[in-house]
Amino acid sequence: MEAPDFWDTPDKAQTMMKEKTSISQGLDLINSLERDLEDNLALLEMAESESDQAETETAEAAIFDLQIRVQRQQLDSLLSGEADENDCFLEVHAGAGGTEAQDWVEMLLRMYCRWAESRGYKTEWIEESPGEEAGLKSATLRIKGEKAYGWLKTESGIHRLVRISPFDSNSRRHTSFASVGIYPVIDDRIQIEIEEKDLRIDTYRASGAGGQHVNKTDSAVRITHLPTGIVVQCQNDRSQHRNRAEAMKMLKSRLYELEIQKREEAAQAEMSTRSEIGWGHQIRSYVLHPYQMVKDLRTNVEKGNAQGVLDGDLDTFLEASLAMHVEGKK
Repeated sequence: MEAPDFWDTPDKAQTMMKEKTSISQGLDLINSLERDLEDNLALLEMAESESDQAETETAEAAIFDLQIRVQRQQLDSLLSGEADENDCFLEVHAGAGGTEAQDWVEMLLRMYCRWAESRGYKTEWIEESPGEEAGLKSATLRIKGEKAYGWLKTESGIHRLVRISPFDSNSRRHTSFASVGIYPVIDDRIQIEIEEKDLRIDTYRASGAGGQHVNKTDSAVRITHLPTGIVVQCQNDRSQHRNRAEAMKMLKSRLYELEIQKREEAAQAEMSTRSEIGWGHQIRSYVLHPYQMVKDLRTNVEKGNAQGVLDGDLDTFLEASLAMHVEGKK
């Protein structure tokens, strides 16, 4: 970085600056963990020598919390896939359940936005398709932050909700489904070749949020990749050109994820650690009635505070599924 020609290639320089920042933060964290361990071991030794039970328990609790922090950072350090560092696209689609399922889509989006906010990540709305009465038929967000894809990549699959429906006048219990898809934002380090002849590009009038101008012009863009049948769409900008550019980024992400899945299936590295995205493959159940519980069907991790999970408390589930994912690839 001290070389005179460092900034002659800005893109390369910015990538290196980002890498330096990441390494510096990692070293600062290690130093912080070491200091906390030394301080609490000294406190524990002093408390035991003075037979101070209260201080002993305080130091032991602090060391236990430190162990959890170390385990989390150890998992973070294992997110070393070629796209794990990148931002990600999050897509949610309503399944069986009508209006109830469309409301479930909106609840899931809120949950992921709250989780992203708790980690200091930023979210950008890309596309939405409103439900007839309430909620959303589908929506796409971009989550921006270091290792956003790495942390969320095991969230792809079917999420099931069981609750008393607020849309049922008879207050009956309903089961709803929504599919979640996580795809990495592809940067210049990863080359994805797409031929124009393989694309069908349609423009249409945006239907979601975005202001009067967006809704009165054919600024929204839908791109279909004919060989794979993958469809992406973007409507978050007034400019058709910028929406097309963002949609192309999304398409590259989907094609990259498809290629990764093919590689993993060929190598049989995943085994049972990753559920196929299909209506018969649920990864997590959220039960709000007759009791409250969220259970991950892959790891068997469960939490009784369902509302807390829906408010973004996802780390326990993410850590368990990622640990299983990493273990399955060894």
